[in-house]
Amino acid sequence: MGRDQDVDNRKYEENSGAHMFGSDEEVGSQIPTQAQAVVEGSGAVLVSEFRPVPDVDYLQELLAIQQQGPRAIGFFGTRNMGFMHQELIEILSYAMVITKNHIYTSGASGTNAAVIRGALRAEKPELLTVILPQSLKKQPPESQELLSKVKNVIEKPHNDHLPLIEASRLCNMDIISHVQQVICFAFHDSRLLMETCQEAKNLRKIVTLFYLD
Repeated sequence: MGRDQDVDNRKYEENSGAHMFGSDEEVGSQIPTQAQAVVEGSGAVLVSEFRPVPDVDYLQELLAIQQQGPRAIGFFGTRNMGFMHQELIEILSYAMVITKNHIYTSGASGTNAAVIRGALRAEKPELLTVILPQSLKKQPPESQELLSKVKNVIEKPHNDHLPLIEASRLCNMDIISHVQQVICFAFHDSRLLMETCQEAKNLRKIVTLFYLD
């Protein structure tokens, strides 16, 4: 009976598109997050994962983070997304802030802008930090207008000489260093975002990845 149930569970996971990151040989349990409750049924494919390792201390750490309530969460994602996805991200960001989580994100359009708008609606400015890859003047006008409403904006003018992709990579690593959990919205071919998620997992952060394709 137990073996039949395991087979049914595996079939369900394959059909739903959910899987665990890590090597093919690794098997782990999916940890429910607030994100799942908010976006369930949106049509986005949800991947909630962490790197399963035979490390009791690490597993205890993950459980402690889940049980401690409010935590620091980094939001990453593509600039290219439809209005519906942006609305869902706004709702998720708003929900995270009103439950006293501290949100970290960057200042680009698309995902970052939706996160910022949602967090601002929660009217808890101290729980939103935006870290820019370069100086504020390097951001497009629409981003500057939105960022003018954010209390905590960290600029990186010393990266103005770098190509945006390199400055963004450094910015993402900086955000990861401040958070316990990462939530990312990406396409399968979003190379920088995939690298960011992998780096977060290497640093033993909880990573929740939403595929948009």
